[in-house]
Amino acid sequence: MASDARLANAAWEALFRAQMTIAAELHAGDAWGDLVPTDYGVLYALSTAKTGLRMSELGKDILLSQAGLSRSVARLEARGLIDRVADPDDARASILSLSKAGVHLQKRVGAKHGRHVAEAMSCRLSDAELTQLQSLCERLLAASPSPSEV
Repeated sequence: MASDARLANAAWEALFRAQMTIAAELHAGDAWGDLVPTDYGVLYALSTAKTGLRMSELGKDILLSQAGLSRSVARLEARGLIDRVADPDDARASILSLSKAGVHLQKRVGAKHGRHVAEAMSCRLSDAELTQLQSLCERLLAASPSPSEV
């Protein structure tokens, strides 16, 4: 394991700057339509859940503050993109899932966003480098607490 503080800090800075630069490029793209990228993130997280998610579960998947997540869910619910039903196991909680319109929008925006991500990454890195980057990032994540534990 690397013990050189300068090397560790330089690697962190490079990772952070690369992520911020590419994310800004993607956020400025035309994939989103009338969505903001954070709202798409909520739609995407719900699209991966087979039976919907409680707000607390959704919060573990989304890198937003509780207030930011609540605002995003409220916007999406007001647009009819998210359904909310009472949790049968806990009357105090509700389960969020995509409405039919939410499924359609997530698929449409997701396909375009996926193409943009592929273009942004593959023009910078080879397939072997992308595989290595994925492996390294997965190692970093595996050795880290979840965002909700920080």
